[in-house]
Amino acid sequence: MGTNSWRLLAGAASLIIVVSTGAFAAEKSKENNVVKDGTVVSLQYTLSGEDGKTIESNKGKEPLKYTQGSHQIVPGLEKGLAGMKMGEEKRVKVTPEEGYGPVDPKGFQEFPKEKIPSEGLKVGSVLMAKGPQGQQVPVRVHEIKEKTVVLDLNHPMAGKTLVFDVKVLDIQPAATQPTQPAAPPQPAKPAQPAQPK
Repeated sequence: MGTNSWRLLAGAASLIIVVSTGAFAAEKSKENNVVKDGTVVSLQYTLSGEDGKTIESNKGKEPLKYTQGSHQIVPGLEKGLAGMKMGEEKRVKVTPEEGYGPVDPKGFQEFPKEKIPSEGLKVGSVLMAKGPQGQQVPVRVHEIKEKTVVLDLNHPMAGKTLVFDVKVLDIQPAATQPTQPAAPPQPAKPAQPAQPK
């Protein structure tokens, strides 16, 4: 076989390797365009109640960004988004158990009327309270009694079935955690000299 034949054969082999590598990269790229644990997802959504009334939406605003599998959004929505591809749209129905939970009767608590600001002394008013970590938490005035006010400390969407119309705008691969260098090997203990007999 002449030198030119070997060059031609070597060129064809490297072309096959390049094509195979490209196909592998395309497969890898397809994998990265699917919502799975660890991926950073940008999402457009409209949240409605079962009655179809819009509760909130980020259409035309900044997308919602979260990391799949890190429990940054309600569990039912996170489950519904798993496996979606970039550009895909879907309606996800979330039960109270997989959303903000059922209404907890212990979430209704009475407070002295004088502790409530005068503008909040109306059923349905939403007041801001401080949560355990100092964060602002909305509470709703449920009932006004003679000397006390009953506040509903449940999440405003507790007990509700939620309907999310979502569109996956972007999927970024999972951020890789830097690997810790291996601990250096420990030197062996020096052998003890033999004891004279």
